[in-house]
Amino acid sequence: MKIKVNGKNETVRLLLVDTPETKHPNKPVQPFGPEASAFAKKTLEGKNVQIEMDVSERDKYGRLLVYLWVDGKMFNEMLLEKGLARVAYVYPPNVKYVDPFREIQKKAQIAGLGIWSIENYVQKDGFHPDKVKKTQPTIPAPVHTQSPTASSSNIQYKNCTDARAAGVTPIYEGQPGYSRKLDRDGDGVACE
Repeated sequence: MKIKVNGKNETVRLLLVDTPETKHPNKPVQPFGPEASAFAKKTLEGKNVQIEMDVSERDKYGRLLVYLWVDGKMFNEMLLEKGLARVAYVYPPNVKYVDPFREIQKKAQIAGLGIWSIENYVQKDGFHPDKVKKTQPTIPAPVHTQSPTASSSNIQYKNCTDARAAGVTPIYEGQPGYSRKLDRDGDGVACE
């Protein structure tokens, strides 16, 4: 991301965290990448932020290596808490917060938040949408209970977060609540 430091535009790299790709030139948009980007934009855009350095000031691309603070909270931690990032790129000597970050990540994993809600997606070397199991159960999962007057075709979810909160994920094509916009990979299973 870009920030202004002492009147100069700088590109920063958040230390010890990795989010799924949304703009990589050789990779497709990865699950939870758009959510991480949207969260960053909503949380940081137009805000005054503070930066905290570790030992090294810049990476090989000239980016400032930082822990980013906004409204008294560390943004690196916020990404981990919401399951929108994993602990990664742990290169000594820049490891000041690695232990607390791993504890935060563990809580998100146990809760199955964000990237941790997809089995086999997060691995030691990164995100692997290709390794995610795409098996459809022989018995469809139970769906949202409706009143007798409600039409199943009227059920719509704004996003997968809303569908997960309703306890109806994954949603298979033909089930109430399924829409192509929630089916990122077009395999007939939304919010998997």
